Amino acid sequence: MIVLGIDPGTANTGYGVVMRRSGRLSALDGGVITTRAELSPERRLATIHRRVLDLAAEHEVDAFALEDVYFGQNAHSAFAVGQARGVVMLAGALHGASCCSYTPQQVKAAVCGQGRAPKDQVARMVQALLGLSDPPAPDHASDALAVAICHANAAPLARALQHAGTGR
Repeated sequence: MIVLGIDPGTANTGYGVVMRRSGRLSALDGGVITTRAELSPERRLATIHRRVLDLAAEHEVDAFALEDVYFGQNAHSAFAVGQARGVVMLAGALHGASCCSYTPQQVKAAVCGQGRAPKDQVARMVQALLGLSDPPAPDHASDALAVAICHANAAPLARALQHAGTGR
């Protein structure tokens, strides 16, 4: 299974591609899609959409995993992140991949064992889980790899539970 993890944003969208094979995880790619502030919102979203589609095709992605919107105090920021999530989900649908969402707490719990882990701990655990020589950087890429790990580890359990419920 190959998972494209996404930490959405209109200025910076983190991405991480993780492969799970024979119970082992490995990183295939990771980075940040950056859009220029002077571009109109629709141009920024088009850039994100196009790049995510390219990544999905390049890595033959099976599933998209996205971090949920954290609303916090800034509704304007949450709205922009929601728009970025929308174009990523559209890219997933056009690619024919499933799209799953995880809260930041779910991602941190899946990677670190507890949902309130600081960013540096998440980065170190991503490094360890993927056998990387250094913690991934910047934070957006590290977060996206963590989201992909969360899904890659959750998907086999979800399938097993689904099959158990149907008797297959």
